[in-house]
Amino acid sequence: MSPMRRTSRLLIGVLLLTLASFTFSTCGGTGTDLAGGGSSGTGISTGSITSFGSVEICGVHYLTDNNTIKMSHGMDHSSEMDHILYHVGMVVTIHHGPKDNNAQQIEYQDNLQGRIAAKNSGAENTVTILGHTVVVGDVAVFASLNLNEIAEVSGFVDSAGRIRASYIAMVPCSMMMGMCTASEFEVKGYVSGLSSSSFQLGPLPGGTGATMVVSFAPALGAGLANGLYVQVVTTDPLPVSGGITATRINRLTPRTVFPENAVADIEGLITASPSGSGNVLSFAVEGKRVQTDGATQYVGGTATNLQSDVRLQVQGTENGGILSAARIIFR
Repeated sequence: MSPMRRTSRLLIGVLLLTLASFTFSTCGGTGTDLAGGGSSGTGISTGSITSFGSVEICGVHYLTDNNTIKMSHGMDHSSEMDHILYHVGMVVTIHHGPKDNNAQQIEYQDNLQGRIAAKNSGAENTVTILGHTVVVGDVAVFASLNLNEIAEVSGFVDSAGRIRASYIAMVPCSMMMGMCTASEFEVKGYVSGLSSSSFQLGPLPGGTGATMVVSFAPALGAGLANGLYVQVVTTDPLPVSGGITATRINRLTPRTVFPENAVADIEGLITASPSGSGNVLSFAVEGKRVQTDGATQYVGGTATNLQSDVRLQVQGTENGGILSAARIIFR
């Protein structure tokens, strides 16, 4: 369970009438085909929740039952109802049966939880949390956020390494007016520039886009390597001199990693513009390399619309760390 969730679970009875969460859908358009079964016999679909009955992402309702494993913040919450555990806008990964929509497992991990250190209005309204820029597309939601409130953020990463929020919720401690004190915060990202006592952390692999410095004690550095995706837990409510000090570092699997030969379905923003020519193009979605060919189908656009920060859905097959695109749907 994430640091902030431990406290919020104790207060949930008090907060049922007061907890305010802000969500805005990022998935539009028509329904889509289901991802099929890979070598593991399952499909994998990643996207933001748009509705419930049971859980819908990108126009497909994935059916849940008593056998569905429901994970949130690394903990099993299978006994909870879908709409209580999850919320519209949360980006989740759903493992389902081959060529069907029966959800076998649902996984949710936020991008970060921390204090709102800055608000900046403009052509794009943004807040700063633990050194990360979060773009808040909904004007009313942006206006309702206050400095020093603790927020949980889920969303898609853009080409600059900013998080475009599809879900923002005030963590209960920030609403309790002194009834509890938040002591830990957390942020997830990729390790780059690793040294014996620090590394750069950013939402995109390879150190591209915006990054921040994470300092750590030697005991926490065992097993760290450039390219790993990690959760950094810190007691720093705000970055100090542009960085934070880790109290725990947990290795995680990013939502863009799929088993070899699995058929996968991923929603996100283009974070690296296409290279190549003709029908054979290579680009990235949230850092995940995508390859097209002459058989790739386009829905709602063409190959010329593959530009940085365009939101789309890619359905394809995992091949050596690259998603071979069978279908691209512009969102």
